[in-house]
Amino acid sequence: MIARPPLVVPLLALLALAALTTVLVVDPALVARLDAPVTDRLRAYAADRPTLVAVLRIATDLAATMSFLAAGAAATTLFAVRRDRPRAWFCATVTVAAPASWMLGQWLLHRPRPADGFVTIAANGFPSGHTTNAAAAAFAVVLLVWPGVRRTGRLLVAALAGAGALFIAATRLVLLAHWPVDVIGGALVAVTAVALAARLWSPRAGGPAAAGPVPGKVSSRDGSCEVRSS
Repeated sequence: MIARPPLVVPLLALLALAALTTVLVVDPALVARLDAPVTDRLRAYAADRPTLVAVLRIATDLAATMSFLAAGAAATTLFAVRRDRPRAWFCATVTVAAPASWMLGQWLLHRPRPADGFVTIAANGFPSGHTTNAAAAAFAVVLLVWPGVRRTGRLLVAALAGAGALFIAATRLVLLAHWPVDVIGGALVAVTAVALAARLWSPRAGGPAAAGPVPGKVSSRDGSCEVRSS
């Protein structure tokens, strides 16, 4: 099973993403004034810590597109082999939709990255691809695990997955690969894509799996069913 987020989750994320994109297009100077102080502090912090920068350059690639695609393909294959079609299709959808979404955003919107960063990337910066990949993977893991564990397990998985996504987002900021707004945009893209994929492939409440006994059948005490003619 896959946890099925309420429709309000992807809708709110999509609305927030649309609002953020609109502000970027209409008044980029306003966004720059909000982004610049954070980026300047991070630049000063990282400039004196070359060892940290070197470590983060390696760690950030945990959420590189090739890593994300490989993990998604492996998860899809695993569930397909186990004949768990909803989970296999869910993983396949997320694996394709998340990177496709941020690539489309970067292609459509001109958004230069911070100058003289600790990594060199020629592409536009909004939304952050690494952040999208990390947040999508984290959210997908939570939705896959959620139905099969109890409250303590759910909290633990959500905390670990969330921490991993936040760590990747932090690496993009410290390395000056993105502005803060780019990272926020990436997270919103991930929530939208994963929540919609989960709603597409998870069983609906009240559907065949939850509809109860089939008309014309009566369950016996030993769990078997017998057909009653009408």
